[in-house]
Amino acid sequence: MPLPQWAARKELAHTCSVIDVKGWIKPDKRDDGPPLGPGERRAIIIEISVVLLVTFGLSGLSSILSLVEDALLAGSLADQTVALNTSSSSLGIIDLLYQVLRILRLCAWGALGLYLLWRAGLGPRLVGLGRPRAKTDLLQGLGLAALIGLPGLLFYLVGNAVGLNLTVVPSTIDDHWWRIPALIAYAFANSGAEEIIVVAYLISRLRRLGMGENSSLLLSALLRGSYHLYQGLGAGVGNLLMGLVFGRYWQKTNRLWPLLIAHALIDIVAFVGYTLLRDHLSWLP
Repeated sequence: MPLPQWAARKELAHTCSVIDVKGWIKPDKRDDGPPLGPGERRAIIIEISVVLLVTFGLSGLSSILSLVEDALLAGSLADQTVALNTSSSSLGIIDLLYQVLRILRLCAWGALGLYLLWRAGLGPRLVGLGRPRAKTDLLQGLGLAALIGLPGLLFYLVGNAVGLNLTVVPSTIDDHWWRIPALIAYAFANSGAEEIIVVAYLISRLRRLGMGENSSLLLSALLRGSYHLYQGLGAGVGNLLMGLVFGRYWQKTNRLWPLLIAHALIDIVAFVGYTLLRDHLSWLP
């Protein structure tokens, strides 16, 4: 006996939902071109190694060393403090120039990733940086920011309470007229560098080496977690989870704009929010 129309629609929706969930958990392996010869594989492996040593790979190794040092010091990790954005000079104009140089370095990392992808035949449009869809990208970016930012704050507070995180101070930049614009610029520069290098570049190049979606996603997330370990073990785990969510979103949608928006929003709230509220909330470090 055939199902009623409403029941058939419900069953179809349920089936599509199951298929979609399976697709997010175990996506199909993508075809990224003909098999590579030994020389081509070696060239890509060398390229990835150099890019990571210049950018976030070396930061990850430095963060691991920093975490080991902090763990060997007397006292809990929560008793120690780490500042994310700091002043570099007591002279305001010199300090501003230092901040600009750091921001430019992050922008250069992102530009390097885009350039190497373009040289490999993957222009910006093919890695999710085509023409922005303003409303859709913004809404999805807001959703991702809420999905990651709110649990991330809770994860940090719990980790700090149990001694797995250092006390993180988002900014100690002196009170200059340019402080807020600089922090916003840092947020966008961080977002661009991380999402382009750690998601679009690394996963794309690992795909070209024949690595599956789950394996490349895991390596991308581990890299993201590693260079946040200087903030503590909890921060490393939290950013690893963020990497799994962001990386999978990009793999399934091939849209990078929402990730850039979400990451920038999370950092703006952390950097600027802390700066504006630290003199008004006694519990902020």
